[in-house]
Amino acid sequence: MNRLTETVKHLLILNVLFFIATSLYGDLMYQWFSLWFPKSENFQFWQIITHMFMHGGIAHIGFNMFGLWMFGGPVEQYLGKNRFLFLYFSAGLGAAFFQLAFYYFNYHPIYNELISSGLTGDQIVQMLISNKSNIQLTDIQLFNLQEIYPIYNASMVGASGCLMGVLAAFGMMNPNAELMLIFLPIPIKAKYFIPGIILLDVISAITGQSFFSPSNTAYMAHVGGAIVGFIIMWYWKKNQFNKNRWN
Repeated sequence: MNRLTETVKHLLILNVLFFIATSLYGDLMYQWFSLWFPKSENFQFWQIITHMFMHGGIAHIGFNMFGLWMFGGPVEQYLGKNRFLFLYFSAGLGAAFFQLAFYYFNYHPIYNELISSGLTGDQIVQMLISNKSNIQLTDIQLFNLQEIYPIYNASMVGASGCLMGVLAAFGMMNPNAELMLIFLPIPIKAKYFIPGIILLDVISAITGQSFFSPSNTAYMAHVGGAIVGFIIMWYWKKNQFNKNRWN
């Protein structure tokens, strides 16, 4: 059985405390501490960190905390506390960056097309906030507004990006360890399993087709967390971090 390491224990406690507060205060917690699209009036700079401790339901936090316990302990034991925390939060930041970049990539061309069609920036924002219009819109304008409405009002919660970074690090530590999905109980070596999960997330982000996650999953956040975790772990392994551990 995995040993519950000190840092992982504290992260579990923080996530559970945030979840309890969210259960008590609901919409207020989501408004303040979820990561909103930066153009939204709900966006605040601290959400870059706080969204990593927010979750959307009991299943969401349950899966993430189980994964943190399962993989976080071995990775912390291998890396040490400070490097583990650096990896964890760097993966979370990488996840946020990838997901927001993906949003912007889809948002800006459509926004610019709406501006070119004669709408002003203020008109677009008001319609995106209220989801209604006081002016006559063409079919193309209406279609474009419907396309960027969910992006403008998107919020992101969860430790999944952090966990994907930890999972990538675990895979590099134990490439031949056999892992499996709950919904697909077939053991697969980590060196194949983790790239496979990342590929499925990329496909889901591009097509909108969900495989093993809810349809509202921030797929590019998973990809970003895993890539950042891989890069950090690759660099440390290459430079023999064990000789100079951050304890």
